Amino acid sequence: MTDSFSFPTDDYVLIGKITKAHGLKGEVKIMSFSGRPQNISQYRHVVLVSEQGRLTPPFTVVRSRPSNKEAIVVIEGINDRSHAEGLSGYGVLVRKDELPQLKGDEFYLHELQGLHVTTDEGVRLGTVQAFLDNGAQDILVIRKGNDEFLIPLIPGMIVERNKEAMIIAPPPGLIDINCDEKN
Repeated sequence: MTDSFSFPTDDYVLIGKITKAHGLKGEVKIMSFSGRPQNISQYRHVVLVSEQGRLTPPFTVVRSRPSNKEAIVVIEGINDRSHAEGLSGYGVLVRKDELPQLKGDEFYLHELQGLHVTTDEGVRLGTVQAFLDNGAQDILVIRKGNDEFLIPLIPGMIVERNKEAMIIAPPPGLIDINCDEKN
């Protein structure tokens, strides 16, 4: 995610961004930050956030259908193209308490934000600051001072996790590659 929106992160999670209007009846195209546009249909209500951080009241998602890498969404109360065009660029939020329950060791990316990261060999890397998606997997952006590490979130990478920290098992050379790119 390269977009930055200001919103109450204790209550909401950013799931996507309205990219443009679609058609004449008020539909919008939403780029899903999860890479799974079909998931938007799971959410009954969304809150939109402007680039300046203004939140809208909750909107009801009437229906949604995937279209390539985006979802085409009908939002209650958005009935014409002009209104839909005015929402282009808005972030799409859902309340954290409305996210679907996960099984066992599954987690949402936002739950990793702010965690302290150490390797299984005891090297302290820093804190999870952000996430990227390279098309193949999610990438953790870990920072400590001026140092930044880009760690792919692949199966087996996270060895242990709690509410404050996590231990990762990076493949040999991954940390060195991140260090070498800075020099």
